[in-house]
Amino acid sequence: MRRTPSRRLFAAGLLMASALAPLAAAPATAVHAPAVDRHDQDTYPSGGLGPELNARLDQTIEHVRRQARIPGVVVGLWMPGKGSYVRATGVADTRTGRPMTTDVYTRIGSETKTFTVTALLELVDDGRIRLDDPIARYVDGVPNGRRITLRHLAEMRSGLFPYTADPEFTRALEGDPSRSWDPRELLAYGYKHRNTFAPGTKFQYSNSNLILLGLVIEKVSGRQFGDFLHQRVLRPARLHHTLLPEGAEFPEPHARGYTNQTLSGAYVDSTNWNPSWAWSAGAMISNLHDLRRWARVVATGTLLSPETQRERLKTLPTGFPGTSYGLGILKTGGWIGHNGSLPGYESVTVYLPSQKATLVLMLNTDAMHEGQEPSSLLARAITEIVTPDNVYDRPVPAR
Repeated sequence: MRRTPSRRLFAAGLLMASALAPLAAAPATAVHAPAVDRHDQDTYPSGGLGPELNARLDQTIEHVRRQARIPGVVVGLWMPGKGSYVRATGVADTRTGRPMTTDVYTRIGSETKTFTVTALLELVDDGRIRLDDPIARYVDGVPNGRRITLRHLAEMRSGLFPYTADPEFTRALEGDPSRSWDPRELLAYGYKHRNTFAPGTKFQYSNSNLILLGLVIEKVSGRQFGDFLHQRVLRPARLHHTLLPEGAEFPEPHARGYTNQTLSGAYVDSTNWNPSWAWSAGAMISNLHDLRRWARVVATGTLLSPETQRERLKTLPTGFPGTSYGLGILKTGGWIGHNGSLPGYESVTVYLPSQKATLVLMLNTDAMHEGQEPSSLLARAITEIVTPDNVYDRPVPAR
């Protein structure tokens, strides 16, 4: 999720400068994704999705990449019984022209929310918390905290002001991107403002909600959030290349990230910016292999009881046609999952239950194109080709 709501519509999509000049370098590279297990390996015929469909996707992805001035992109698409398509195109480093590759780590931004809410729901299954508990039971000082429930927080219906929309926070963050942030320090920026509506009455995307859920997990589990996440979510899901960094650390290999979210609006390399400002709402790192696995885990509820998974998937309207939101998860065009955006990086990880298909996108820029997220432009273009009845972030028809 981008920090400044006025510069975007919603996490689901609802002129690069000379620093990005070498965009033409590095043609698309096809590879076979590592198999998640034997069953997956057996369901994907060789040859991708076939010469004709492969070529259409190659052409479409490259067209969107150049049009939206995306330096580099990784695409993974798996459709059981039909095939798989895995490509890296463009560059991972605009200065050197180093090509993008499918093995890079990436900052996944708000996809972190699916991990945080999964951890929360495991505590529900443990019988240690209830979704309709008030946040005041676990965290002091939350405005209207006796009426705001954990469910309200997870489904983005709390009414708490987003700390990322506070002008002083934005100036402080953009003035010193290397700064380390404490979760309660972040929340204080939001608490300065009145709540925007009564709990449960509206949808408003707010990172304040997920920071609070991170604190709840720590309070109830008695462990650091990152430790609980590793032990109860990442390890059981066998995600060996996914982590919550403590600061700006970034495993190799990774692509350089480029953003224009600066005080001057200039494009800069944001690769080593400290993502601690997003913590349990958006600071995690992963790669293509793990995100592929995670898409199905989240959508099918592998780590949860069937009852709790049903609660997660009770999506409600967002105000954006075709897109609804559940407990830390979105649904758009039938695809279930989440996307992520923070300075320099964007991603999409979604699963289509009707076809058991998985789509993962990883980009090394978050710069908007004509008011739209570049990741949403790509996801829409790809799904228009491969699942025309299930288009990600389908635009509202012209009246």
